[in-house]
This record gives sequence, C-alpha cells and structure tokens, in this order.
Amino acid sequence: MEESRSMRSEKKATMKKTHENTAKKRSSEEEQPEEKEIFSFNTKPASEDVDDEDVDDEDVDDSEDSAYSGLEDSGSDSEEEEKEEEEEGPSRLMDERGLKLGDEKEDEYEHDSSDEEDIRNTVGNIPMDWYKDFPHIGYDLDGKKIYKPIRNKDELDDFLEKMENPDYWKTIRDDQTGRDIVLSEEQVALVNRLQRGQFGDVNFNEHQPSVDFFSGDVMIHPVTNRPADKRSFIPSLIEKEKVSKLVHAIKMGWIKPRRVEDASRGRYYDLWASEDSSILAKHRMHLPAPKIRLPGHEESYNPPPEYLFSEEERALWEQQDPSDRKLPFVPVKFSSLRQVPAFPRFIHERFERCLDLYLCPRQRKMRVNVNPEDLIPKLPKPRDLQPFPTTQSLVYRGHSGLIRSISASPTGQWLASGSDDGSIRLWEVCSSRCLRTIQVGGAVKSVAWNPNPSVCLLAAALDTVVLILSPALADKQAVSSSERLLGGPQEAEQADGAELVWCEAEGEELQQGIRLKIRHPKAVHQVTWHAKGDYLASVMPDHSSHQQVFIHQLSRRRSQNPFRKNKGLVQRVSFHPLRPYFLVATQRSVRIYNLLKQEMTKKLQANSKWISSLAIHPGGDHVICGSYDCRLSWFDLDLSTKPYKMLRHHKRAVRGVAYHRVYPLFASASDDGSVIVCHGTVYNDLLQNPLIVPVKVLRGHVITQDLGVLDVTFHPTQPWVFSSGADATIRLFT
Repeated sequence: MEESRSMRSEKKATMKKTHENTAKKRSSEEEQPEEKEIFSFNTKPASEDVDDEDVDDEDVDDSEDSAYSGLEDSGSDSEEEEKEEEEEGPSRLMDERGLKLGDEKEDEYEHDSSDEEDIRNTVGNIPMDWYKDFPHIGYDLDGKKIYKPIRNKDELDDFLEKMENPDYWKTIRDDQTGRDIVLSEEQVALVNRLQRGQFGDVNFNEHQPSVDFFSGDVMIHPVTNRPADKRSFIPSLIEKEKVSKLVHAIKMGWIKPRRVEDASRGRYYDLWASEDSSILAKHRMHLPAPKIRLPGHEESYNPPPEYLFSEEERALWEQQDPSDRKLPFVPVKFSSLRQVPAFPRFIHERFERCLDLYLCPRQRKMRVNVNPEDLIPKLPKPRDLQPFPTTQSLVYRGHSGLIRSISASPTGQWLASGSDDGSIRLWEVCSSRCLRTIQVGGAVKSVAWNPNPSVCLLAAALDTVVLILSPALADKQAVSSSERLLGGPQEAEQADGAELVWCEAEGEELQQGIRLKIRHPKAVHQVTWHAKGDYLASVMPDHSSHQQVFIHQLSRRRSQNPFRKNKGLVQRVSFHPLRPYFLVATQRSVRIYNLLKQEMTKKLQANSKWISSLAIHPGGDHVICGSYDCRLSWFDLDLSTKPYKMLRHHKRAVRGVAYHRVYPLFASASDDGSVIVCHGTVYNDLLQNPLIVPVKVLRGHVITQDLGVLDVTFHPTQPWVFSSGADATIRLFT
C-alpha cells in the first residue's frame, strides 16, 4: 500500500510540472502577437499599414533580428533561449553540420573530383558492354588503347582466393577500368544503408520539421503591392508606326493577300517539270529523268499510207514477242478526229513510265582520263621469244576422212594418225612419206605412241576395241624389248564387273603389226600412256555406267576400274608426268586423284560449259584445258583451283591443246581452222606468275563440215607443231 501511494504522488508531481510548462508557453505566445505578424510581413512599407508611433524601437530591432536569424528559430520556448541562440548562432550552425567546436574549417576542394582525373578510362559515359569483345576498354589522352588487365583465373583460383583473402567479400570489379577494387568501411556502410532502404547520408534527418514560408491563412496585406506601369494604359506609338507601314504596303500592292485555292480542283502537278532548275539538278552527280519520245507519224489519227500495216505485216506483228516488236501498237486510220476512241493502253503505259522512272537507277560514272596504251600489259616482243613455229613446211596427204588424232614417236622420227576412213597411217616426219597403212575396219578415235623410247608400241581406239600395235620401225633392241613386254603372262584378275577381254591378233592382223586387242563394253574415245610405258588408260563416256575409265597393264595383261562411281561424264584423262597422280576431266571440272593414297587431292573448276581437251605441263604444276565454248583455261596447281588465266583467242570450239616437252610453248587447235601458238614460261620462283604471251596464229586447214583443226601435238625435240584437220590433211609448222 505504501508503494502504491508513493507511485501516485510521483505521477501527480510530474503532471503538475507539465501543466506549468504548457501555461508558460501559452503566456509567452500571447505576449508577442504583433511581433509575429511583423515577422511574416516585414517586406510591406510601414507608412501604409502601421504607424511609427505604435511600434517601439525595441520591436523593430526584434523584428529585424528575427528576419535575419532564420525562420526555424521563431518557435523558441522563451526569450532567454532566443538570446542564447543569437549569441551562439555560428557555433550552433557548426554543431548542426556535424562539426565540433574548435575544429578548423575543411577545404571544400580537398575531395573535389569534378575533373575525374583519377579515372583512367577516357572513353566516356557509355555502356561498357560495347567493349566486352575487345581487349581494351578505352583510350588515354594520347590516343593509345587502355588494355584490360589479364584475368586468367579459373574456378579453383577463385575458390582459393575466397578462402584466403579476408577482403574477398567486399572486392568488386570496376567495369569502367576492368580492375578489382576493395570497398572502404564508409562505402560498405553506404551500401548497407541503401539495401535497407535508408538515406545514403548518415547525418540527413528525414523527419525534420518543414517550414511554411507562406501561411495558409488569408492575410490583410499582399506580399507585393507594386502599381501597374503607366505605359500599360497608353497606346504604343511603335506598334502604330508598324501598322501604318503595313497598310501602306497593302495599298501600294507590295503585300498581296493569301490566295484562297479552290478545294474542289484536284492538286495535280508535273513531278519532273521543274527538275532542271530544282535543288537536285544543282548536284553534280544528279541525272534528270529521260524525256518520253515525241509521237511520230505512225501515231497520228490519219497516218500516211506507208505507215499502215498490210495483212502479212499485221499477222507477223501478232506472232512476234512484245519485246521484239518495233511498234507497241498497230497504226489505225480515222476519217476525222472525233471518231478516234480512247487509248486502251493509256493507264498501262503511264504505269510503265512511272516504273521506269523510279525503279531504273540513274548514275553518273566519272570517266578517268587514262591513256589506253597504259592499260595494255608490257609484254615482250615475239622475236625475243623465239624459237616457235611460224610457217607451214609440209603437208601429209593420204587419208580420205577426218583425221581425229595424231601422235609423234618419242624420237620424233615417226608420226601416227588415225582417221574416220578406217585406217592408221605411219608417216616419216622429215619427208612426209607414208611408210605403212593399217586398215582396221572402223573409225579411229584416238592414237597414242608409247612415250618410253626403249620400246616401239602404238595404241589406237577403234569402236569398243583398243589395239596395241608394234610398227617395228625402231632398231632391233627396241623391237625385242617391245616383244618381251607384250609376251608377258596373262593374269586371271580383271576389273570388277567389267566385260574386258584380252586377246592376241592372228593371221592378217598379225602381219599388219597388231599384237593385242582389248575389248571394252562401250565405245572408247581416248587412249593415253603412262610416262613409263607399261600402263595405258582408256575412256568410255557414258552417263548410265560407272565404268567410264579403265587402266590396263601390258606386262601382266590385267585391267582395273579405279573408280566405283564417276561424278559426271568423263571427257579426258591423263597421267601426271612426275607424280603418282591421275587427272580426270569431266564436262565442268578436272579432278586430281592420288593413286597411292587412293583419294582425290584437288578439284579444278574450269568455269566453262564443256571441256574438250586436257594437257599437263612437263613440270607437273600447270594444266591447260580447252572447251567447246571457245575458251582456254590455264591452271596453276600451287596457286588456286580456279583458272589463273582465261584465253579467248579462238572464235569457235577448241578441239585440242598440247604442251611442248622442252620449249616453253603450248598450242590450241580450234574449229575456226587456226592453231594459236603461245609462249608460256614457268618460273622456278613460286612467287612469280607464269608469263603467257600469244606469239603466232597458224592457218592452213580448210573448214569442212563446220569442223576445222581436230588435234594438235608438238615435236618431242624441235619447236615444230603438227595439226590434223577435217580436210583429211596433216600439216607441219616449223
């Protein structure tokens, strides 16, 4: 009971004190009502509202002090506290700003970073994601790249640093400089306050009382009572002068009123009427639209009689394609102009005109003043490239049909030719004398002399048979070595799925020199020898079969099909002179196969429609291809799979091409009846391109049945060239 009584007495004492304090505040506020009113409206002149006598000097002093001491101090509890605030005003302001008494004033430029000299990246305020794929993050003042620091940490290094580095939890990466920055204690505290939704500044008080500079009560006196200017009641003389000038200009006709356009009339205008004087016309690269051709006599309603179509001309006009017609309409005659109907193609013609104007690009091309002679490459003179064949020396006559193929012996003493008259002729080169004629009973498509000088053999393609002949024109040692080569044992292995038959000639064929026959399933178009003279390749173009190429070995008398599948129609094949490569030419490309690895090593794109012939340089690094679309393609195997040079010297199809074994010469034969000899120097330096110069055009063959020169070959040792044509002659140019 005693404890409860003591608690009640303490509560009564505290309540009594609070009542006394509130009473004191009310009495102080009632004593100074005029002073507050003067504080709020100290800007009003005293002469208009309040008399000087009613206001004491002390009140004026108080009002002035209160006006300059700050409105937040007007609500003090007592006059003593106000005096203390006036005496200790600077020190209280220092305390409110978080500074202690006695501290020196801080330098406001000490922590100034407005110029941002500490930031090394000068790229600007842009998203740094733009530099994520680059090794640098900006440029310095000298324009040099600022490279990103090398970051080669993996997950293991990152884990070890996380375990060992005590500052790992407050280390961040600066995207602007690409470096790792350890946050200070103030920065960590700032981040924590922002994450909790608080203000960043620690000393900021968000609950401070607001100050009403303008009270919500309606006052007697306004904030400003400035009277209106006198000029607002007097008419302006300057405006009167301007209006009088405008009225005078309208009376004189200098200023015309706006013309009211008739809205009922359509706004149609000629788009290109003022094009020559427009802004675009002043541009140097602008081209005005072409004008329409003016109508002629044929478009008249009463054209002259010579412009009217007859029935035959009208029928021919109707059969022609619209793009091939001279006139897009038929001229019609009317007796008077009022009988002329509306033009039926008017809208179509206008539409085509608009399409031509905005769809057809017009561009002015600047012509460069270049001397035409400078564009021609500086080639050596032909006389500096001698020797090469220039004149026709001998003509070999005796065949009665097309001579499709010729071949010279390795010694250069004999020449073999195959013709459509069913015969193979052997010629002596120097005297053009026919030594032997072998009748084979069919058109000979191809003949090829064995390139091995130690043997004397000749291969010929006749329909589906390949004949191996022993002319016996060389010495006894070459003839005996040829017999040993042909007399090898026959093996039972043949090409897979091939209907090939090796058989020996008998009777009259044996007396003519025919030793072996190789029967093929299809017609053979080409035969060619390997450089060593033991292997022979034959070509049978056929889309429906994969057996288009066969390789035969004479010493073992066996044949094989090297390809399971042929990609295209095979035209020509050839053995590489030095490496174990085999070249197969189809209609559009040339494929090079490695015989040892049994894989394709390269594919040459001829950029022609139909390849007709193929030849390999003796060095083995260059290939030429002739085509039926009048092109000759030179390939550099070390450079590219596309032609290094395209020669378009012939006007008709190219039938044959050939390289010389010794001299830097190559020749091409065409249906235009000419043989073009070119100088082609191949350098040992791989960085130097071959020198290709046409030196001579040889003519002599007569075009027969739209066919000219069918085959061409060089003499093995001399700069001579042989050509065979459709006129049943062989010509030697020396």
